[in-house]
Amino acid sequence: MNPEGGAPRPDIIDYEGSRYRHDFWEDANRVYEDQVERVALRRLLPLTGRRLLEVGAGYGRLTPEYRGFDRVVLLDYSLTHLQDAQRNLGRDERFLYVAADVCRQPFCDGAFDAATTIRVLHHLPDVPGALAEMARVMAEQGTLVLEHASKRHLKSALRHALGLQKWSPYTLEPLEFVELNFDFHPEYMRQQLAAVGFHIDRRLPVSWLRLGLLKNTLPTGLLVRTDSLLQYSGVLWSPSVFVRATRQEHAGVQCAGDSFLRCPYSGEGLQRQGDNMVSFESGRRWAIRDGIYDFREPVT
Repeated sequence: MNPEGGAPRPDIIDYEGSRYRHDFWEDANRVYEDQVERVALRRLLPLTGRRLLEVGAGYGRLTPEYRGFDRVVLLDYSLTHLQDAQRNLGRDERFLYVAADVCRQPFCDGAFDAATTIRVLHHLPDVPGALAEMARVMAEQGTLVLEHASKRHLKSALRHALGLQKWSPYTLEPLEFVELNFDFHPEYMRQQLAAVGFHIDRRLPVSWLRLGLLKNTLPTGLLVRTDSLLQYSGVLWSPSVFVRATRQEHAGVQCAGDSFLRCPYSGEGLQRQGDNMVSFESGRRWAIRDGIYDFREPVT
């Protein structure tokens, strides 16, 4: 519930039916942000692998970057986002579309040797829970590439020094600047990853030049090249931070073979019956909607 009373506080921002792709990306002059995020992703992600999980895949903006993987699972809470991704990417059998909650994923332990989650964590009130679930589905020595919005960046430090903002960019607790929009201190994120068994290998500061004045006056190519060089600095004072982390020793039973879908409630195995996936023991049924596996709620 909302601690101040009124309507219940939502657990997730649901982009179902939204124009996120057009309003936030294609019609909003964010070519610079898109390009520098691709640069960082290419620097951190392995070129090849067996199975990759893209958490918060949206409409598939970054999915073509994973062409070196045998299987790519696109997970998003929004069914309409996944339908858009399906139209963009086609019916390539390498792609599996799954509608589910990041904190309750329908996969067996150790199912993935790589995973990405970009522009997702800033919408999650339970980051520790989401990272714990990511750790569960990652294979031992698997690679996670994670992006988080940072509260400690140059603009916030300057505003704090001038007394123009009440909150400090130096404290570790997450900052919820509007409902379900969070910024995180890099050290807080390091601690949360370590707590669930990830070791950080490398971090890149990204989007140094995310200012309307610069984007409207300087060539995008110049901004991208400059940001690419600044990423090498490793100075974590940018508004966005990319992290590459390795899953350390995994205590769970590793997933075997190609059957890696599991009931998100109980972990039971599933079998397909028509347009449903059915739990072996409980009988819970999960719909398959035109090629998209919907694990948000069981079929009644």
